[in-house]
Amino acid sequence: MTESPRQKLLHGIPKNCAIIRRAISRATDTSAHSGKPAPRYPNLLAKNDVQQTSQPQHTVKKIIIEGVTESGRKFRPSDWAERMSGSLSTFGRDHRIHYSPLLLPTTINGIKCIIIDPQLKEVAPDMFAYIMGWAANNELKITETDEIPEED
Repeated sequence: MTESPRQKLLHGIPKNCAIIRRAISRATDTSAHSGKPAPRYPNLLAKNDVQQTSQPQHTVKKIIIEGVTESGRKFRPSDWAERMSGSLSTFGRDHRIHYSPLLLPTTINGIKCIIIDPQLKEVAPDMFAYIMGWAANNELKITETDEIPEED
């Protein structure tokens, strides 16, 4: 039995991540009349759909959530960044995972992190609110930066 696109996206997202699961379900919901997807967030998953302008503008700060608590403890599970970023990822024809430029996992100075593009707040406000609330509840370090540090 083949999985539907919704099942593929939901696979691997913990059951307790209700907001992410609901957002994916809404984004992949099909219209009763046309049978075509009726995405709630049309530009959420496509890499090329992220708005880019040729006009010079002020530097957009990225939000970095580090896998370290405010008290200095390493956050567990160790693959939390990949799990969180996987909620907006797709699988390409090359059978590899492709993360959305709006939510990227990375490792900075040996610490697992996610980099959030502020545009996620406009594209998927409920997902953005969930991620920021989740980070605050788990007391993770949240910073805004103009430059992304080099990956390890």
